[in-house]
Amino acid sequence: MAAQETVDHKYVYDFSEGNKDLKGLLGGKGANLAEMTNLGLPVPPGFTITTEACQAYLATGQEPDGLAGQIEQHLESLERAMGKRLGDPQDPLLVSVRSGAKFSMPGMMETVLNVGLNDQSVVGLSAQAGGNDRFAWDSYRRLIQMFGKTVCEVPGEEFEHALDDAKSAKSTHNDLDLDADDLRGLVDTYKKIFLKHTGREFPQQPREQLDLAIRAVFESWNAERAVLYRRQERIPADLGTAVNVVTMVFGNLGPDSGTGVAFTRDPGSGAQGIYGDYLANAQGEDVVAGIRNTVPLQELEQLDKASYDELLGIMARLEEHYKDLCDIEFTIERGKLWMLQTRVGKRTAAAAFVIAGQLVDEGLIDLDEALHRVNGAQLAQLMFPRFQLDHEFEPVAKGIGASPGAASGTVVFTSARAVELAAEGKSVILVRRETNPDDLNGMIAAKGILTSRGGKTSHAAVVARGMGKTCVSGADEIDVNVPAKRFTVAGQTVNEGDVVSIDGTTGKVYLGEVPVMPSEVVQYFEGSLDPEHIDNALVRAVHRIMTHADGKRRLAVRTNADTGADAARARRFGAEGIGLCRTEHMFLGDRRELVERLILARAPGEREAALEALLPLQRADFEEIFREMDGLPVTVRLIDPPLHEFLPPLEQLAVNVAVAQERGEDVAKEEALLAAVRRMHEENPMLGLRGVRLGLVIPGLFAMQVRAIAEAAVSCARAGGVAKPEIMVPLVGAVQELETVRAEAEKIISEVVGDSGVEVLIGTMIEVPRAALTAGQIAEAAEFFSFGTNDLTQMAWGFSRDDVEGAFFWRYLELGIFGISPFESIDRDGVGRLIRIAAEEGRAARPGLKLGVCGEHGGDPDSVHFFHEVGLDYVSCSPFRVPVARLEAGRAVVETDGSDSR
Repeated sequence: MAAQETVDHKYVYDFSEGNKDLKGLLGGKGANLAEMTNLGLPVPPGFTITTEACQAYLATGQEPDGLAGQIEQHLESLERAMGKRLGDPQDPLLVSVRSGAKFSMPGMMETVLNVGLNDQSVVGLSAQAGGNDRFAWDSYRRLIQMFGKTVCEVPGEEFEHALDDAKSAKSTHNDLDLDADDLRGLVDTYKKIFLKHTGREFPQQPREQLDLAIRAVFESWNAERAVLYRRQERIPADLGTAVNVVTMVFGNLGPDSGTGVAFTRDPGSGAQGIYGDYLANAQGEDVVAGIRNTVPLQELEQLDKASYDELLGIMARLEEHYKDLCDIEFTIERGKLWMLQTRVGKRTAAAAFVIAGQLVDEGLIDLDEALHRVNGAQLAQLMFPRFQLDHEFEPVAKGIGASPGAASGTVVFTSARAVELAAEGKSVILVRRETNPDDLNGMIAAKGILTSRGGKTSHAAVVARGMGKTCVSGADEIDVNVPAKRFTVAGQTVNEGDVVSIDGTTGKVYLGEVPVMPSEVVQYFEGSLDPEHIDNALVRAVHRIMTHADGKRRLAVRTNADTGADAARARRFGAEGIGLCRTEHMFLGDRRELVERLILARAPGEREAALEALLPLQRADFEEIFREMDGLPVTVRLIDPPLHEFLPPLEQLAVNVAVAQERGEDVAKEEALLAAVRRMHEENPMLGLRGVRLGLVIPGLFAMQVRAIAEAAVSCARAGGVAKPEIMVPLVGAVQELETVRAEAEKIISEVVGDSGVEVLIGTMIEVPRAALTAGQIAEAAEFFSFGTNDLTQMAWGFSRDDVEGAFFWRYLELGIFGISPFESIDRDGVGRLIRIAAEEGRAARPGLKLGVCGEHGGDPDSVHFFHEVGLDYVSCSPFRVPVARLEAGRAVVETDGSDSR
């Protein structure tokens, strides 16, 4: 019975059987082709092979039972509908075979066009096209090239070199100048290349071509570039891709045919209007490949007004139907418009905010949905600096601003070199004629991408926008010579290693490094721009959505700040308090000598003198912070790292002492310091004498800090302010540790505070796994928990952040052990479970227990959603990430209905 169920399982759907909500089964492309078919739009007939078929194939290496028969049935139905047979010598049906996953992965998987052509049907195709031999042989050479590279792994550059040679023989750079005889010769050359690399002739059986192309699309799901892209975009690896088999329509039939890509709004800025590229006498891949520079979509009105008007009507209908920016691919075949694809279009961060606001104004979505459609990563991009330009900086070229941002870096011409230099910490600009999917590694490594070909819909533009990378495309004044590792522009030569700057908003290219200035969004958060009174659509949209997010969110957002300046900036960015003030940072600089005195102290009197000297300095620090955070809570962490971190390294100090002794110098002080360093040396200091352990072993250390905090709070209150200090004891693993510190702290606080009205909370940092597992006990002595997720992650996984990220994380990411570093986004299953246990058991023991997080994860968008789910009261992060956390805390509320927010 189980075998029969497998055979009967439905793996193939006609376009008329699907809809846009079946993306998980039919992939985004197949689901949207089905949706357009159901809307009555002109879609070439075809069918979709499901992601389930792909999953089964990848699991076993074989097509699942029943798939071949279902493909045959749908192919026969397609042939009947079209009145043609696949590969018929007289009147051939040709099809394209295209990938299509649930989430858009532009250019990462495979496509094969013109499947069904062979030595006989190419003649029939010419006759079908009215004796257009050039069109037929052009289509055939494209099939051999795409099939060879995609299905049989023939090196693509060999085909490209042969095409370049054919054009050189005609003294042209334009493939349109090749006539039918040239292309017939190119087909023969391509066949020889195919034979050389595969050991077989190019397959002449149309059904064999189709079956092999389908398998190649399945296998492309696990191609290196697809795996890398999924990892970059956090797309699950087990989804698989659907395969779409679509009747070919031809944009390369002559000047009355063509192909293009259109957007219903500008994907770069969000502005409303007509945006897109069109290429006459071309097939669809030519547009994204950038083999010829396109013309703006508006020019189609002069070339074919009827098709242009029909296209605009369809664009308006699709945007209203999808209630979002739509990205559309189309072909015109001798004046007949065909829709080949639509999807919710990738957009820049700025466009995401602007478009969300526009759609609210148009009544297509509400503010909750607008909040859902933007994210913290996009907001962070908008806070990056932009170029500060003056008369000294003149552009040497101008292309298309394909993905905004300001990027300066060293010029490189290959992805491998980009990865190599980025690993050395250098900023690089990847310069190519046009990128292709094999360049993904370099695009990820680069700060920006510059191409001499292509437009807003080219591969470089689409992928860069999706990744938030600055990109200028189609800068055709630049002559790129990749083998020579240089480009020339305006009479100047730029070699690999030189520095250039690119502006992804204006499309301008500058030689050298251009200084930057704060973005408008940062100026808005800083308070220097009034969103209600400036003509800046982006700032107004950010203000509107942030206001809604603040009204929705349950999580408060605090900041990690150790100085008054940091606290003031964070407050301007919307911080509602300080979740982590690290007191050890106050022991650096000029105060290091006092710390050395404390460490060297052998008698109680010496130690007390050192602490008395530190007390007023600490108190002044806290007074400044309490003033800046007037009325808001400030969580102060008592000293956490081991004291030897404030001393010179053992090896360096030993050498200095030995050299001084050799010279006969007086080194008594240095020898005492060296003895102290040796006495305190630990093989693994992160698990040694630090945190609460220091407070218990070094008499008076924590007492001094508690007194400084309490005195600063009282001073602030007497000056008319409101201080809300929260003292956090770090690295607690057992309730007895906290009880001991608390008893001493309460005596000091009672003595200092008196009747000032100041209230001081005492809590702990949950960063040791045992603390999380005994949270019920610890909560009896703590008024709040703050999860230190950096240390909690280190101890839960058993590795040191400082050592492992460069040592082996790259391999763990490559193998899929990590989807993302657990230091970047919270490990929900492990570390997250410890947090969940501590939150539940802590609140069971003390119902009013305040819960927060102060590790780096407090500003990570995905982690913020988790902290909302487990019921924390606040997150704390660096000042710059406060707006991101505010936005994501609001999104967490509107997405608790289980909608897919990936």
